[in-house]
Amino acid sequence: PFVDHVRAWIDEGLCVLLVAAYRSQAQRWSDLLESYPVDVQLVEDPLTPSALSIIRRDARPRAYMVIGRLNGGFVDHQSQLALIGYEELFGRKVHKPRRRSESPFSTDFQDLRPDDLVVHVDHGIGKYRGLMTLSVGGIDFDFMRIDYRGEDKLYVPVAQLNKVQKLTGTEKVPPLAKLGAATWAKTKGKVKAAVREMADDLLRLYAQRAASPGHAFTPPDSFFREFEAAFPFEETPDQERVIAEVLDDMARDQTMDRLVCGDVGFGKTEVAMRAAFKAVLDGKQVAVLCPTTVLAEQHLLSFRDRFHRYPVRIESLSRFKSKPEQKEVLKALAAGQIDVVISTHRLLSKDVVFRDLGLLVVDEEHRFGVAHKERLKQLKHQIDVLTLTATPIPRTLNMSLSGIRDLSIIATPPQDRLAVVTRVEPTNDRTIREAILFELRRGGQVYFVHNRVQDIEKVSDKLAELVPEARLVIAHGQLGEGELEKRMLSFMHGEANVLICTTIIESGIDIPRANTMFIHRADAFGLAQLYQLRGRVGRSKDRAFCYLLVPKPDALTNDARQRIGVMQRFSELGAGFQIATYDLEIRGAGELLGTSQSGQIAAVGFELYSQLLAEAVAELRGEAIDDIPDPEIKVAVEALIPESYVPDTNVRLILYKKLAASRNEEELQYAV
Repeated sequence: PFVDHVRAWIDEGLCVLLVAAYRSQAQRWSDLLESYPVDVQLVEDPLTPSALSIIRRDARPRAYMVIGRLNGGFVDHQSQLALIGYEELFGRKVHKPRRRSESPFSTDFQDLRPDDLVVHVDHGIGKYRGLMTLSVGGIDFDFMRIDYRGEDKLYVPVAQLNKVQKLTGTEKVPPLAKLGAATWAKTKGKVKAAVREMADDLLRLYAQRAASPGHAFTPPDSFFREFEAAFPFEETPDQERVIAEVLDDMARDQTMDRLVCGDVGFGKTEVAMRAAFKAVLDGKQVAVLCPTTVLAEQHLLSFRDRFHRYPVRIESLSRFKSKPEQKEVLKALAAGQIDVVISTHRLLSKDVVFRDLGLLVVDEEHRFGVAHKERLKQLKHQIDVLTLTATPIPRTLNMSLSGIRDLSIIATPPQDRLAVVTRVEPTNDRTIREAILFELRRGGQVYFVHNRVQDIEKVSDKLAELVPEARLVIAHGQLGEGELEKRMLSFMHGEANVLICTTIIESGIDIPRANTMFIHRADAFGLAQLYQLRGRVGRSKDRAFCYLLVPKPDALTNDARQRIGVMQRFSELGAGFQIATYDLEIRGAGELLGTSQSGQIAAVGFELYSQLLAEAVAELRGEAIDDIPDPEIKVAVEALIPESYVPDTNVRLILYKKLAASRNEEELQYAV
């Protein structure tokens, strides 16, 4: 019936605009309509008033597919316009994340507190003292006060807050700058030179890859659409976008080298599976490379479950297979009888030969050794490579590297994911027993994190006595590799239901049944560790619990109390990505750019570093850098946001900064 409506509207001379949120949605919708057939033109530009006016000037009535957001459509015969959204037609209700615009300003002021360190682009590192109203010529204006060395004070008009950034990316507390001294300009100059050199290297690598001929995979067909439709979950908006980016890369006749970043459980594996299925459909083989045997086993189970309806042979190559079994797998690989092989670094050995390898998926590349990384570098010039990582890569860095490093971020959690309930409790036998029994009764599993190998056996004995109903297993890094894998797999397969472990589970383990975690002596852990550990639970639709076990509150240090407080305050999904992972983001930056850049980030702060990097990249690519004059705004009226209207100081700071950073009307609309 909808197709009949579209045809009728076109016959009446209406311009029919079909609005899809993502390219993948647009492509699916276009394919569907063209099969009827209905003439649909895909418009590359996003839905804006200017794009709409260009479409309306086209004299021929037809249907146009545009990318954009539409809450509700309409048909206006008088204006000869029909506007229809994908989601209202297909009834797909995507849980929308907080609006996140790819704008040049950051909202790092959301957790800014008095005495936090900030960076003024022109004057250097100082101490934020608050937002205050001062009278100038009898008119009230808001200013940010920043204190510098030697009791110097700087009052920054809110119209210039785009020049101020919260200092992140440094572990040691740097000295405050001296107003008027030349030191800051020298520091900034050194960082700029180092950034330019690194960007030059990245551009050279990018150019080499662009010149490397690769296999151009065919566009998705009906078999691929069927595989897509069999995905048992609702794709998140980020997932849909990233899948489209990967398929676009694969369709080009140059080798792909894309990094996909997202927390465990946010859908990176499905992205890899779609790419793998596309490669197999084109008659190519796929290799999935994992840093540990446990992860390889996890991927093997996931891939076989997802591909079970299709004639795709998936095998693993690991120590869990005997020598004769490994020999059989190698023989089948060389003969092209295996479509997907999942393995550890064993895959990089010289005796592993493929008949026609088309795609390599690398999980957590940073966990491989130098020799393995060198081998991967060689492969990247020959075949399409998709790298997955759970280390957060900041969006600002992603934007700075646009065009020289293919990077995709999945930051939206799955639709039905619930926030982890975080409780701070004194170590109490009754609490521990009741929480473990609650989890076991609902068929779940429990992590008990104790980071001292010396007495982990005692903790296990105590828990066995406390909860005799539980099946316990201990895991820590001092076990032999084979024994550790055996124990981890027993927990993965549900043979044990309580894992007593060190921070060995900090990353890479995804067990949806495990939904309760205890962190013993949580006060001794860093914020990043606490955040990553807590991230191991809450990976299903069930409500997850994380118990931070601490000594009596009065025995905690101020730092420990602050870390524990942050974990409680920011327990909602996604908050950790913005707030509790600054040091993780620096780790991510080091992973992406090389550890030598960490010192440069520490010298000027993360946001200014990203800004300098973006400018260096644009300059090296021969692009015009926006050298917009920085006018001093003087108005003879009271131009401020009253505290009575926006009581929260941080919200006012964010609004002021967005307004100050806006360079055109479109950005100004995003700012308010």
